[in-house]
Amino acid sequence: MRVEYINPFVESAFGIIQEVLQSQIVRKDLYLKKTSQPVMGVAALVGLAGDVEGRVLIDMSQQTAVKIASTMNGEELTEMDELAKATITELANMITAQAVTKLFDLGFKFDLTPPSIITGDNMQVSNADVEALIVPLELPQGLVEINVAIRERM
Repeated sequence: MRVEYINPFVESAFGIIQEVLQSQIVRKDLYLKKTSQPVMGVAALVGLAGDVEGRVLIDMSQQTAVKIASTMNGEELTEMDELAKATITELANMITAQAVTKLFDLGFKFDLTPPSIITGDNMQVSNADVEALIVPLELPQGLVEINVAIRERM
């Protein structure tokens, strides 16, 4: 996995989240995962195709997702309802759109799938022969992990 593919997603996630939440973010140590991994409860999934293939997963607990959605909407939400899901989807859209723009400017070309929100307990994501780089971000609302698994198309 080339760092040129990863950095735009990490930079975009950090910048967008800090901007929309108007709060400090602490980036924890990055780590790699090769196998299936649990999802924390709410994940925005964006697929990539073109010069590269793979996916970006923005992963958080349901409690964190509701707190983020509350902050972004300027109102207290109490559950992972349609507004909260739409808000997390929009957050994923903003992050991935900015990252893809940066990659396009570097000469990489690929398409995105619209973000899908998956929720539930005891879910796992399989990386299917692609290492996933996990970037934990500590927010006042809780932990968010940017999970990037991308490889060049063979």
